[in-house]
Amino acid sequence: MRKIVGLITMLFCASVVTAQNIDIIINAAEVERIEKTLSADDMQGRRTFTPGIEKAAAFIADEFKKSGLQTFKQNGNYLQSFNMVRAKFISASANFDGNEIDTKNIIALTCKPDLLINEKSGYELVRITKADNFNTEARKYSSMAKNYVVLVDSSYASNFSRLIRLKSSMFQSENSVIFILSQAIPSKFTIQSKHEISTQPLSNVVGIIPGKSLPNEYVIFSGHYDHLGMDSKKAVNNDSIYNGANDDAAGTTAVMLLAKYYRMMNNNERTLVFAAFTAEEVGGFGATYFSKQFNPEDVKAMFNIEMIGTESKWGANSAYITGFDKTDMGTILQKNLAGTSFNFYPDPYPDQNLFYRSDNATLARLGVPAHTISTSKMDSEPNYHKVSDEIGTLNIPNMTQIIKSIALSARGIISGKETPSRVDVSALK
Repeated sequence: MRKIVGLITMLFCASVVTAQNIDIIINAAEVERIEKTLSADDMQGRRTFTPGIEKAAAFIADEFKKSGLQTFKQNGNYLQSFNMVRAKFISASANFDGNEIDTKNIIALTCKPDLLINEKSGYELVRITKADNFNTEARKYSSMAKNYVVLVDSSYASNFSRLIRLKSSMFQSENSVIFILSQAIPSKFTIQSKHEISTQPLSNVVGIIPGKSLPNEYVIFSGHYDHLGMDSKKAVNNDSIYNGANDDAAGTTAVMLLAKYYRMMNNNERTLVFAAFTAEEVGGFGATYFSKQFNPEDVKAMFNIEMIGTESKWGANSAYITGFDKTDMGTILQKNLAGTSFNFYPDPYPDQNLFYRSDNATLARLGVPAHTISTSKMDSEPNYHKVSDEIGTLNIPNMTQIIKSIALSARGIISGKETPSRVDVSALK
């Protein structure tokens, strides 16, 4: 009996200590401090390729350093820098065994301004057949470090032009992938393309806490720190700065405080990765590049946090999870909050396809239980993408509670005791 009483006492004490620790780190004053800094006018709306976003990146990196996070791959820099490549199409042509291919049936993903290849160029010839998952296969080939000519079955003719979106996955790569809509498998071919290539530097901000017993299993916490910048032509009451307090300084604030909290707890068995993404507003380039640094099978969960500064449609102490039905991750999180007043709900806006519209999408398409947590009322968010998205419009106490709830609900996943089911990629055909 004494042993049972002792065990209960220990568990109670541990619960009290956890609650005290979380309040020390994740509290309204800290939430307001970080949020206020990120959404301040001197950040100039954090538009990509501006001094404002560089200032924001430096602030986030400094906070990661103060929290005691390690740099990604121990490279000594919290900035994960890369070049975004823009390839402006000029022309393309192809000939299969003497037959010309219509230009509209050619999509070249390349960073080379002039590309000319044939069957002797060393490109692997592969097919996407009628029986394959079109989206999964196309993304697979576009993300691999090899040169491919991908023959796409004509049954995908209506979807073929969508492959142009995969150009966002090209980052100063030496590899090229050419998609050809064709039933024929050529023995001889010539493919040529011309693009005007430009590059621009970008940086995610990334820090990690290595796992104790499962260092090669990753749990990711992310949000995007870029926003729309300034536009004097659309000034409202002399205000031309799109501060982006909710979108997504709020999510970035959450990531920074979760990093600080978990570092203080120092009990994660899996490796925790904290990422502030750039260039979400211009095409998701930051998240796409970041995702390429991982084997998807090694990523056990991704918590992408976007726009949590206002109350959800259910009011305070609630948030929704996009793609709730895609895995059992939402069920796991809610179970770990049993006995609290907080609730996670399924995404109430399924018609907007939010699961594949945010920075979780790249890894989700590869099977990772990668979900976005949000409170944004997508049918009635009055300050979305407006200069009025300022800190004064946010509910800081509620936002604080959301961040705490994410921290507590993820305990089983970061400890390695709980692993969400994977996304069924066969449904993406």
